[in-house]
Amino acid sequence: MTTDMEGASPALCRLQLGSELRQLRLAAGLKGAQVVKRLLWSPSKLTRLETGENTSVETADVMALCEIYGADRERREVLLSYAAVTKTRRDWWLTPEYRTVLKPGFKAFLDLEDAAERMQTYENAYIPGLLQSADYVRALHQRSDREWSADECERIVEIRLARQAVLNRELGPLRYQAIIDEAALRRQVGEPSVMRGQLAHVVEVAQSVPNVRVQVLPFRAGAHMGMSGPFIVFQFPDRLGVKPLVYQEHLAGALVARDDANLKRFGNAFSYLQALALGPHESIDFIKQAIKEH
Repeated sequence: MTTDMEGASPALCRLQLGSELRQLRLAAGLKGAQVVKRLLWSPSKLTRLETGENTSVETADVMALCEIYGADRERREVLLSYAAVTKTRRDWWLTPEYRTVLKPGFKAFLDLEDAAERMQTYENAYIPGLLQSADYVRALHQRSDREWSADECERIVEIRLARQAVLNRELGPLRYQAIIDEAALRRQVGEPSVMRGQLAHVVEVAQSVPNVRVQVLPFRAGAHMGMSGPFIVFQFPDRLGVKPLVYQEHLAGALVARDDANLKRFGNAFSYLQALALGPHESIDFIKQAIKEH
């Protein structure tokens, strides 16, 4: 199964291309070190190609790898078409007006979010990004770790809202499961009216978008394993051959885990928190009550 090139994003094509190149290499019985030695590449170049980290991919590089791996003509054409998308289109977040306000490394997160089929997030301090309102985003950045100009702040708002398109995209909406700690509902960000609008927005999305599931983890649930911090588990379409991964953001950057032990640990943690949290309908009632209390 291949990606529909008419609607495929560059981020999705990069991941698809990298996954298929890695599969071809393994099928050819070659190690990465053998490939880079033949092509006089640095090891990191092949790694970036196979993990989809490059913003664009040179068709000459794809052709060289296909030659080494013995890929047939049909497979080469498909892989070259993936590379062509990365050269001729740009993900919306790579436009000049947005580059200046993206934190280092956040582009990689946007790549993952754009290509993911399913996203499970636990958040204990904020309303999750895909559920945030414009006023809430503005209020958050008034208290951030740097001073933003009014223009920069508006670009950040635009980025946050543009991200939310993954919930309604044509090539399969993102299946989004969010567990929100009660603390994020109670913490006043901006004026009370901002919080009322924000929580009403969460209710509206949860009730109107079928691929979104929102649960609240109330204080009365007591101590739990999510108290160590928020996390996100990304899962990708089977055709990509890309393993799920865990993303954890912190003040200085982010951590990405792909190893089986961490995937199992955080997958189990999310299931545990789901069971501990209120059900979707009860969660909506809880959020509506929180609106009144703001």
